[in-house]
Amino acid sequence: QVQLVESGGGLEQPGGSLRLSCAISGSILDYFTIGWFRQAPGEEREGVSCISDSDDSTYYSDSVKGRFTISRDKAKNTAYLQMNSLKPEDTAVYYCATDLFCSAGSIRITTITMFDQGTQVTVSS
Repeated sequence: QVQLVESGGGLEQPGGSLRLSCAISGSILDYFTIGWFRQAPGEEREGVSCISDSDDSTYYSDSVKGRFTISRDKAKNTAYLQMNSLKPEDTAVYYCATDLFCSAGSIRITTITMFDQGTQVTVSS
């Protein structure tokens, strides 16, 4: 059974950095598409970033482009979301996800998208 284990959230001051990690276990695939969504209280879920399994294409939402960087270590089946220049509006629960659609231009969930339990990221002084 595929499991996603996310870590790295917490409290950070504006302008600071955090790194989220998402480890996938139980997958029979060598490569995988993985991404992050976030949801703030009272807001809709937003696709933040993803990296494709086919060609390593990456997607970033306009709200994080230039500040967040997604990467992965295939040997460890782990992906990372480096979040720099954090802003208060980045405050949300961040969810790691796999089995999603990812291209350079879009991120979408599918009928088989799996999410982890989420981790809180709070940006506040």
